[in-house]
Amino acid sequence: MMRAIRAVLPGLLLAGLATGCVRDGALADFRRTLSAQDSATLALEQWCARRGIANPAHVEAATQDDADAIPATPAIRTTLGVGPDEPLRVRHVLLSCGGTVLSDARNWYVPARLTPDMNHVLDTTRIPFGKVVAPLGLHRRTLSAGAPSPAPCPAGTIQHNTAVLHRDDGTAYSLVSECYTRANIAPR
Repeated sequence: MMRAIRAVLPGLLLAGLATGCVRDGALADFRRTLSAQDSATLALEQWCARRGIANPAHVEAATQDDADAIPATPAIRTTLGVGPDEPLRVRHVLLSCGGTVLSDARNWYVPARLTPDMNHVLDTTRIPFGKVVAPLGLHRRTLSAGAPSPAPCPAGTIQHNTAVLHRDDGTAYSLVSECYTRANIAPR
C-alpha cells in the first residue's frame, strides 16, 4: 500500500502544480506587484516583463466606445469632491501588453484638475491614464475591499480594485475601477 502511494505521489504533486497551486502563487505575486505601485500601468509593465507576456513590456490603452454607459454616480462625485454640475469625464479602456488584455478599467476624472495637454492626450491616444497624469503626482488610495464597485467587472476577473488618485498637493482627480483578467496568471 505505501509503495503504491509513493508511486502515485509525484504525479499528484505535479498535477497540483499544473492547476491551482501555481495559479494561487501567481495570483498572490500579482497582487503584491499591484500593491507595490501607485501606478497600475507601471505595475502591469513590471508584471508583463516578469511573466514574459511581451518583450518589451509596454502597456497600451484601447479606448472602448461605451465610456458614457456608466455615468458618474453621486458617490463618485462626492469621493472626488465635485458638485453635480462640474464636468467629469469617463475613460473606459482595455489595458494590454503584447496584445494580451490584462485589465478592463473605467476611470472617472475631473478634467479641470488636469492640464489641457493631458486632456488632449487622453482624448486622442492609446497612452494609459497613469502615464499621462504622472507629472501631477500619482498617489493612489485603494478603497476598502467591501466598497461597492462603480462599474461591473467582466466574467473571469481575478482581481478588482477601486482607487482614488491624488496629485502631490492631495487633490483627488480620478476614481478608477480596475478589473484584472485571468491572462495575468495564465501559465507561460
